[in-house]
Amino acid sequence: MIRFFIWFVALLALLFGLELTPWLQRWFVEPWTGALAHISAMLVTGFDPGVTAAGKILRSTTSGFAVSIEAGCNGVEATIVLIAAIFAFPSPWTHRLVGLAAGVVAVQGLNIIRVISLFYLGQWNRDVFEWAHLYVWQALIMLDVLIVWLIWVRTLPRIDGHDAPPPPPTSGAPVTA
Repeated sequence: MIRFFIWFVALLALLFGLELTPWLQRWFVEPWTGALAHISAMLVTGFDPGVTAAGKILRSTTSGFAVSIEAGCNGVEATIVLIAAIFAFPSPWTHRLVGLAAGVVAVQGLNIIRVISLFYLGQWNRDVFEWAHLYVWQALIMLDVLIVWLIWVRTLPRIDGHDAPPPPPTSGAPVTA
């Protein structure tokens, strides 16, 4: 457990440090955030054709209301926490990669729901928007990371032998089940 915790904290520090570099911001975080705005707009235009995205801005052409998806709201930080937790935990690399792929989809999928819900909450009531933005969704996204990680840990193969078949009998004595 101590080894996991040390690796987890070290990976968090490394990944958050890298995320703050201008190069990674320009070539990964900004395009990711723009893609999040465009995917959100694409999903809602089926029932609300007056929604557009430009860069990291999601805007209603009918009401003029817009949200800007900023750092901390793009799901990158939550994904970093998930990456650090998965890579710090001792497991086969194939399981880590599968867990990471499924986890990123789960975290970003919920984050898209978050962005869309906040977009409509902001048009309805600014106070509710602020409360949901600062408290409800922050907690739900991190809870999603924790749940995804716990589910991933539960799917890992056991290495202590509890799931292994029983050894063959060593003598001619009958084996009972």
